[in-house]
Amino acid sequence: MGIVVNESVQPNQPDKSKRKWIYAKKPSGKLYNYRQVVGYGLLLFFFLGPILKINGNPFLMFNVIERKFSIFGNIFYPQDFHIFLFGMLIVMVCIVLFTAVYGRVWCGWTCPQTIFMELIFRRIEYLIEGDWMQQKKLNEGPDTDAKAWKKVLKHTIFLLISFIISNLFLAYIIGADALYKIATDPIDQHIVGFISILVFTLVFYFVFAYVRDIVCTKICPYGRLQGVLLDENSVTVAYNVARGEPRGKQKRGVLDDKKGDCIDCHLCVHVCPTGIDIRDGIQLECVSCTACIDACDAVMEKINKPKRLIGFYSPAEAEGKETEKLGKKRNTRAIIYSGILVVLMAIFGFMIFSRSDVDGRLLRAKGSTYQMRDDGTVSNLYSLELINKTSKDIDFDLVSETEGIKIQVVNPISHLNREGNAKLSIFLIADKKSIKQYKTDVKIDIKAGDKVIETMETTFIAPPAK
Repeated sequence: MGIVVNESVQPNQPDKSKRKWIYAKKPSGKLYNYRQVVGYGLLLFFFLGPILKINGNPFLMFNVIERKFSIFGNIFYPQDFHIFLFGMLIVMVCIVLFTAVYGRVWCGWTCPQTIFMELIFRRIEYLIEGDWMQQKKLNEGPDTDAKAWKKVLKHTIFLLISFIISNLFLAYIIGADALYKIATDPIDQHIVGFISILVFTLVFYFVFAYVRDIVCTKICPYGRLQGVLLDENSVTVAYNVARGEPRGKQKRGVLDDKKGDCIDCHLCVHVCPTGIDIRDGIQLECVSCTACIDACDAVMEKINKPKRLIGFYSPAEAEGKETEKLGKKRNTRAIIYSGILVVLMAIFGFMIFSRSDVDGRLLRAKGSTYQMRDDGTVSNLYSLELINKTSKDIDFDLVSETEGIKIQVVNPISHLNREGNAKLSIFLIADKKSIKQYKTDVKIDIKAGDKVIETMETTFIAPPAK
């Protein structure tokens, strides 16, 4: 028996054309504890991201409305699009390389959908309605007052949490300060903001109360990509076919050489949040949450069998065909891919923290050319736009770095407000006798005190001296 990607209905499985509600058994085990640490750590990060400030700027903000982004307290504008583009490239590379080596671990351990569903909403469900069998009996049982009160309590809490999530989600877009203003001002002053929060609340509630596993199995495109990104060396959650088959009931302490280690207890199926049987092979619906590993390990421990009948395996390992050569190849690829990701992220970090505080655009005035002056000089007219990317005011000066070129500002401005901008018109002036060629490269420095915070380049045109 081999491992295959299960894309069609198997003969022993029910028809998938009609949705079957998933009742997932409450998970437990070492990996689940690790997953809780990771998940709740990311939840804390999610809740604090738009609230924490560095130098007066949000730790994280993605204000697409005003085209202003804050990452680690650094404000980014459309002028920093190249950094944003490089960040998106890193995300794409991460998706391809990380999945090719480690499978769908992102989905089970760090995806917001999984974290909210498994660590918040489903835990509330366990607390109010009990474990999976109790939930099933409650839903299939008669309508009683106790059932009604449990449903009302559960869905009220779901709505409340969805409301909190929608507010945080909006805070990432418009900023925590703007969200606070919407919350404290009269509703009629922020109708659009109020409607946005209401819509987001209902969307999140619908997703976590009803859609649930369909997000992972049908809606999310990443799950569909997994089939083409995995190969024989990819490590993912898998059932060790060579060791487990043929499966069958066994008694503790009784050795049966005719049977594999799998006792067909179905606990791996009961704990699965997407309702699959991991023993049917690598499937697109598997989110690598590792709940089946913990459940199987607990059973193996009880019957005195080695753990990891279900574990992190490549397809070759799970089929018992793994060789030393394949193992070295997989480890080498993991090191190379991980190294590429580290290098890309290091470059991205350097681009974020090394960018200039002020962005300057120096452009020749439209329709203008050189102007000959009576004092024996020649001038070019330029328009200059400056943007302060920091959360502090900046006093600046314009200094020519090119010998023989002087600067004359038409509308003198030497102060930039925090996150503000300024537009100036300037003349670059040179002595006609010093012009040696028609086009001269010129560099202009923007200085704050003795520090050069930005250097701009342009060309100065004038007929060369005879």
